[in-house]
Amino acid sequence: MLRRIPPLPACLALLTLAALTALSGPPVAGLGSSVRAVYLHGAWIWTALAGYAAAAAGGLLGWLDRRRPWLAWSTGFGRAATAFWIAYLPLSLWAMQTNWNGLYLSEPRWRVGLHFAVAACLLQIAAWLIDRPRVTGLINLAFFPILAYTLAGAEQVLHPPSPIFTSGSLSIQAFFVLLTAICLLAGWQLGRAAQEARPA
Repeated sequence: MLRRIPPLPACLALLTLAALTALSGPPVAGLGSSVRAVYLHGAWIWTALAGYAAAAAGGLLGWLDRRRPWLAWSTGFGRAATAFWIAYLPLSLWAMQTNWNGLYLSEPRWRVGLHFAVAACLLQIAAWLIDRPRVTGLINLAFFPILAYTLAGAEQVLHPPSPIFTSGSLSIQAFFVLLTAICLLAGWQLGRAAQEARPA
């Protein structure tokens, strides 16, 4: 059914649904209803990471068999993931402010997120200007493992463990999985819309 709807309106509708769903999220002990910002923040990050993983997979498959559809998907998902990654930064600030009453911009994970947002934006602009699918696929193929490796090694000085998966509540965890699924569908639709953008 979603394939019959133009991708950009479908993405906007799903993002609206995600925001409304997050606002109805169950509270967590210690954070109360402020955890709703964490729900959305976390779902946004996982959507961006899934998009980068899909873009890398599309780039790899496109280089292996040179079929253009794989490279088109790599292009679309790389752009969509970058949009979600950039948007996660203000969501992160909102989650910090609402839950810990301050902005901790020296937090290593925040700095990693900011640096990779700048790098991803510059790389996607360069790929768009070059407008060669195989080059874009190679960029996406290289970017994701570097991002994943850097995140895995980043210190968590102020960044706490997930209050969702350490809550011990199946209902809270199921709610987060549902919210993430909605965001993933929105990312898929944005990836579809982003495939066709070309430089003038």
